[in-house]
Amino acid sequence: MNFEYTERSKELQARVDAFMQEHIFPLEKEYYEFVTQNLWQVYPKLDELKAKARAADLWNLFLPKNYGDFSPGLSNLEYAPLAELMGRVLWASEIFNCSAPDTGNMEVLAKYGTPAQQAQWLTPLMKGEIRSAFLMTEPRVASSDATNIETSIVREGDEYVINGRKWWSSGAMNPHTKVFIVMGKTDPEGPRHSQQSMILVPKDTPGVNVMRPLSVFGNFDSPEGHAEVDLDNVRVPASNLLVGEGQGFAIAQGRLGPGRIHHCMRLIGGAQRALDLMCKRVTERTTFGKLVAGYSSIRQDIAKSRCEIEQARLLTLAAADKIDRFGTKAAKDLIAMIKIVVPTMTCNVVDRAIQAHGGMGVCQDTPLAGFWVYGRTVRLADGPDEVHMYQLGKNTIKSAAARVEMVR
Repeated sequence: MNFEYTERSKELQARVDAFMQEHIFPLEKEYYEFVTQNLWQVYPKLDELKAKARAADLWNLFLPKNYGDFSPGLSNLEYAPLAELMGRVLWASEIFNCSAPDTGNMEVLAKYGTPAQQAQWLTPLMKGEIRSAFLMTEPRVASSDATNIETSIVREGDEYVINGRKWWSSGAMNPHTKVFIVMGKTDPEGPRHSQQSMILVPKDTPGVNVMRPLSVFGNFDSPEGHAEVDLDNVRVPASNLLVGEGQGFAIAQGRLGPGRIHHCMRLIGGAQRALDLMCKRVTERTTFGKLVAGYSSIRQDIAKSRCEIEQARLLTLAAADKIDRFGTKAAKDLIAMIKIVVPTMTCNVVDRAIQAHGGMGVCQDTPLAGFWVYGRTVRLADGPDEVHMYQLGKNTIKSAAARVEMVR
């Protein structure tokens, strides 16, 4: 299938690329040095960069066109190449207000929030005035199966009382984060996929205790962070519940579909930049009297990397197109495929680029180590590889059996 971008998408790609060349790439190393030396502090020039992006009308580009007044009107397929361009710098998506977990949380609020919830939380998120976090994963259970979640959400009069322990709560350490979307159980005895609910919890609510940041391969990912959070008799108004009791699992499934497109396209952007850096490096270095680019093994690594990136890109665009035309449920197999393929592809391509750079590849002088960590982390985030392969395998067997039956 050939994906021809719309004229609007092509125009936005040119503008996003130009913005990054002028404003973001020149500050990449300065940003990295600041956040690694100043834990849980926001880079001082971040707000200035966001203001420039907003003034350039490069803001909230992620929100699909079927989300009404909140949306800039792009389809997932139109947005996908923009996410790839942003992915060339690990922190760039925030500049355009297109970074996780806010993107998923904004989609949830736009699709499921009441007018009051949208006014209180969605509007400031869309303006980039606050950040948010998503609390689902728990340390005591295998959270790859969301029905295992144990955090309790109990109705008491006009309030819900929340108790539980969460971790890998991305964004919870950010000083600008003001609201959590928390998934827990309102009906532990109900049908398996109707036990869970989602509720809005302001970060400063009594009983919300951010216990500690969790490092990822030794990096705290400041200022976003991934926190372990204890919820101890946290009381919030009953009006903070999203949609209604028992809707949490359905909301989670809807939230993760487009989000996986975003992650995968950003990863493809990182892999593409790693390949570009690799090509540049091997044309500048000589070993044993020969240009590194002249070695067959290097050329094979570059050729394989280009093939793998293009395969992953086309597969992800196919998933985006399927979501646009038929919805997330119809695209579930393609979404599973990209979640399996893209992070591993990124790790492989970046690993080759690191090898070609030698010692420089593992230090802060290139973004390669960060790209590899991102790829390896996403093999677990939003559902580990094994869960997606399990379900995709099951669906494939079922559809194959139906085809065999038809031709008998």
